[in-house]
Amino acid sequence: MPVPSARLVAIQARTLAVAIAGGYVAHLLHVPLAWMIGAMVAVAAVAFAGREVAAATLARPVAMLVLGTGLGQTYTPPVLRALAGSLPALILAGVGSILAGAAASRMTARIARIDTKTAYYASVPGGIILMVMLAARAGLSVPTVTLIQTLRMVLVVLTFPPLLVAFVEPGVDVFSLVPVPVAWPMLPLLFVATTLGAFVLRRFGIANAWMFGPVCVSLVLALLERPLSGVPGVLIDAAQVLMGWSLGTRMNRDIILRSRHLAVASVAATGLLALLCLLVAVAVAFAFGLPVAAAILGTAPGGLPEMAITAKVLNLGVPLVLGFHLVRIFLCNLFVEQLYRLYAWVERKLGLPT
Repeated sequence: MPVPSARLVAIQARTLAVAIAGGYVAHLLHVPLAWMIGAMVAVAAVAFAGREVAAATLARPVAMLVLGTGLGQTYTPPVLRALAGSLPALILAGVGSILAGAAASRMTARIARIDTKTAYYASVPGGIILMVMLAARAGLSVPTVTLIQTLRMVLVVLTFPPLLVAFVEPGVDVFSLVPVPVAWPMLPLLFVATTLGAFVLRRFGIANAWMFGPVCVSLVLALLERPLSGVPGVLIDAAQVLMGWSLGTRMNRDIILRSRHLAVASVAATGLLALLCLLVAVAVAFAFGLPVAAAILGTAPGGLPEMAITAKVLNLGVPLVLGFHLVRIFLCNLFVEQLYRLYAWVERKLGLPT
């Protein structure tokens, strides 16, 4: 790994200071998910003003490590039993949200002036990393898919938490968060164990290993009734700042202005996709008796880490939200290409342009 130059380190430090300040202001204003949204908006604003911004390479992995450690502790035996019973709902919601992405891709293709296959991979909410990998495997434009997926995820992070706080009243159910007491002497040991879990999954080439490794280790410890320690709220806030710091640097003004059609397409299609996913969430929640707020976050067309940290901070059925996203990622990994072939066949039958 190359050593960053003194100039880059200075830019990173300045950007981090902006992120912390933005998070603090949002916290004072009682913005939902304040530390992440405030940090992201502040850094993006500085970037759009033409100033150089940069995030440390480890910012996002460290944030996911802290987040994954806390998320895994929510999987107690009763929660796992309830989650297993909800598996049909998770699968149905996953398929529904993928089909919603396919439906929204027509709008993406038309406004962005790109082919329908690229628009499909850019619109399906399977997570940025996975969809970019699948697009590259299919020989499509990686920059196009990356930009549209990233813009959509940022828009979802900015809109879903405030809307959920404003319109959805969370209730207490089996998926509600039961805090694990913080044991400061055991906390370093917990993070050593979850970090090792992340490195093990990285060795096996698992995507998002920095989150899934800690989740797996914390989950096993929770099932053994040896969680070691809870994760302090101050570390969750710090993880939010690191996520916002990293996300904000992606909103480069030059890239957005050079790709105006893609940016407009992403905004327009995100609105349609969010509405379709919302309908899927409400239908699944009522059909299977699941908490509506968790179902909305679980089917939201945002990234898994971002939606998981939203669920944790707002206490909206963390294990259920994570379950929804994990099932959707699994389905995308296995069937996204096959579903595109079906989608393309329907297009041909209807005589739609490609």
